[in-house]
Amino acid sequence: MKKLYITFAVLLVIGISAGIFYLKVIRPGNAELPSEVVMETAFANDYSFADMPKKVRLIEFIYTNCPDVCPTTTLEMSKLRQKLMKQGVFGDEVEFITITIDPKHDTKQKLKNYASNFEVTSENDGWTFLRGTDEDTKKVADALGFLYRDPGTGDIIHSTFTYFLDQNNNLVEQFPMGKGFNQDRVYKRIMNSI
Repeated sequence: MKKLYITFAVLLVIGISAGIFYLKVIRPGNAELPSEVVMETAFANDYSFADMPKKVRLIEFIYTNCPDVCPTTTLEMSKLRQKLMKQGVFGDEVEFITITIDPKHDTKQKLKNYASNFEVTSENDGWTFLRGTDEDTKKVADALGFLYRDPGTGDIIHSTFTYFLDQNNNLVEQFPMGKGFNQDRVYKRIMNSI
């Protein structure tokens, strides 16, 4: 009888854990991006979260002094962009958004330079690099469940996920940043959603 209770308890814990994993990682649901937020692009234009056209989106958060996962992820996204461009869907049906979590340090010019490192040289490239106030940046990050903090050392501690949203801004999936960013998997996910 005791083994039966132990087995039941273990199965219950596994079931609850699987449910939490599904709800938090596999199918997160609506992102509810803050419609009142307007950020500045690296090319000095406004980007309003209220006026987002119907596209699927991959959103990443970075800071330009990041020593590891940020530039690695942006490089993988750049390679992914090339594949999507070959299919003729990038820009029209698919948009990438990169948001700095260090707007005090990442000036418009620094963000523009960072973008150009990944062959984004204009507003019309389908990949938008954004900076906003600390408050607005936190609102967007909170909407997606992205966590970050600056301990004052110059290295910002942050979550390591990119966020894939469908055309209705439903958060469909989270992908790991850095070396865990599987370009082929993300490509298939995007192509299956458009």
